[in-house]
Amino acid sequence: MKARPKKTIETVHQCCGSPLEPTVPTRRVANVCWGGVDLAELLNEIGVDANARFLWSYGLDGGEFAGTSCDWYLKDLPLERLSAGGVLIAYELNGAPLPAEHGFPARLVVPGYYGTNSVKWLWRLQLAARRADGLFTTTLYNDASDARDLAAGLPPRRPVWALAPESIIVAPAPDAAVALHEPVEIWGWAWSFRGIAGVQVSTDGGINYRHATLEPRRGWAWQPFSLQWRPSHRGVAQLCARAIEAGGAAQPVEGARNAIHTVRVMVE
Repeated sequence: MKARPKKTIETVHQCCGSPLEPTVPTRRVANVCWGGVDLAELLNEIGVDANARFLWSYGLDGGEFAGTSCDWYLKDLPLERLSAGGVLIAYELNGAPLPAEHGFPARLVVPGYYGTNSVKWLWRLQLAARRADGLFTTTLYNDASDARDLAAGLPPRRPVWALAPESIIVAPAPDAAVALHEPVEIWGWAWSFRGIAGVQVSTDGGINYRHATLEPRRGWAWQPFSLQWRPSHRGVAQLCARAIEAGGAAQPVEGARNAIHTVRVMVE
């Protein structure tokens, strides 16, 4: 693999949380740089059967999870995702050899998709005309479709693939003290598969929102946002951030892994 041209991708990388609690936000997220082989170029060189629609990826970890025994960690990926670019078989993380806990010697990396799809300890790839039948493609990591999806004829279960719009407030930190009438910068990160078009910030627990300054998207990386705030009342203030992606979808208030992030601060 290292004899082939190396491609480097900077991307946000997010765990979608426990598949047993799909509506609980965990916000285990970072922005990292991967190095490896471009998967689309590799497959084009090998040649892909016209009937293939999915790529099955096998990881060298197995065992029992949620009462079911699995020989391998198996995920699938729609081949059409490759057209958006950036999918790698990675062997480097942030310029260093891939650590064992992150999938050494090689892992799949799918920018813009939740981390569960970036299979670690990769040992096999298989092209198929249908989705894989494993525990982590059928039962787990599948969300229930809402009424609009069902009315549109979509299946009752949707695979957890593309990153939903999300944002986090980095500063002020939770339970930080800020000064009355003094300027405070509220800033953080926002991301989604389709990119974020705007971020709104509330300083009153979600009653009113203001538009934050948002930097343009740069590849698959997350986008910084900021808002200047001058507290006018003493006491507890609830800061909220709501990301809106390019297609118009916004973060829900609650009941989803990408529910609105709230930070409590004290105005003194």
